[in-house]
Amino acid sequence: MKITSLAVVALRIVLVAAFLLLLLFQVMSMPGQFAHMAAEDPERAYLQWPLTVFAILELACVQVVIVSTWKLLTMVRRDQIFSRQAFVWVDAIMWAIAAAWTMLAVFFAIVVLNADDPGMPLLLVLMLTAGAAVGLVVVVLRALLRQAADLRSDLEAVI
Repeated sequence: MKITSLAVVALRIVLVAAFLLLLLFQVMSMPGQFAHMAAEDPERAYLQWPLTVFAILELACVQVVIVSTWKLLTMVRRDQIFSRQAFVWVDAIMWAIAAAWTMLAVFFAIVVLNADDPGMPLLLVLMLTAGAAVGLVVVVLRALLRQAADLRSDLEAVI
């Protein structure tokens, strides 16, 4: 049980750092990067705000996953992870991944229609594949959580 407590603390530190870095990217880095892009290439300046909004929303989806993971870690610490309340946070993770993947798929379609070399579309295919894999792993883990929660409630009913 000691190792679990240490892992929860370590993961929480990583989650806080990741959340703060993502916030920094949302507020400063992405808007600044796309403003710089617009200044350097006036022909594509019209992309500044759509790309900024896209990047901010994608990062917000990751932040939803971080907050949900934090809440699930709290449930682990309290030994409540195999309960119905955990599904709210697992579902939030699933929906955030689905939203991020859908936005990336739309972005991919736009890029493919306007691409003049295969580099960016191939990178986006890789990202879409990785996103789909992560999303499907979460779906499978949700099913395992449901089975464990059902078994735990059956066991508690017997005891």
